Amino acid sequence: MTRSYHQWFSPNLQKNMELLVFGHTGTRVLFFPTRAARFYDYEDWGVIASIQDKIDAGYLQVFCVDSIDAESLYNEYISPRERIVRHIAYEHYIIQEVIPFMHQMNPFSDMISAGCSLGAYHAINIAMKYPHYFCKAVGMSGRYDLTWATGYFRDLFSGYHDEDIYFNTPIQFIPNLLDEQTLSDLRKMDIILAIGQEDAFLENNIHFSEILNHKDIHHHLYVWDEEAHKARYWRKMVQIYL
Repeated sequence: MTRSYHQWFSPNLQKNMELLVFGHTGTRVLFFPTRAARFYDYEDWGVIASIQDKIDAGYLQVFCVDSIDAESLYNEYISPRERIVRHIAYEHYIIQEVIPFMHQMNPFSDMISAGCSLGAYHAINIAMKYPHYFCKAVGMSGRYDLTWATGYFRDLFSGYHDEDIYFNTPIQFIPNLLDEQTLSDLRKMDIILAIGQEDAFLENNIHFSEILNHKDIHHHLYVWDEEAHKARYWRKMVQIYL
């Protein structure tokens, strides 16, 4: 399997950012890491190896990006406003730096946005906001409203809310989405949500699915046995959904 390491200084984040690329051609997969995880964790957990056959055959080219969650969404040492501002800077890094890099490496292929746990939020959120970039979005074990506290998962903005949080919360902004071009692009996308029946985010996924149905945005919601919020499940999910 072709594997390459890349890093550069990000103007948007003002720091060096790293990523790994697996494969030489095929549909590009923008793969977001789990909560506070790193760009190499999917490789270490065997998630990449579980789809090596598709990568080697040229069906998929996977770009494992890094996370700054500890500096943004999970940074308790800065204000909620600063958290969302830092998150938006990360989004700019993805849109303005990573996606052009992916296009430079593989300019003639469709693109999938995917992730697990908090990575599922990143993957679905960016696909909902910029659907013209993606043919498919896959969220595995995700929460799509970070202000929604459940179980031991807290409101990541500590009760604070503003317009930027609203526009980075799919469960909040999709119901009020009126732009016909964006809706048309969303309706063309293959959207997959996978969640365990014992996962703390199950209700969140069901609610998001209902919102998508109400907006006539076709998608699939798959409910797995048990919690299904571990790498051994994600190894199986990527084989099915990517």
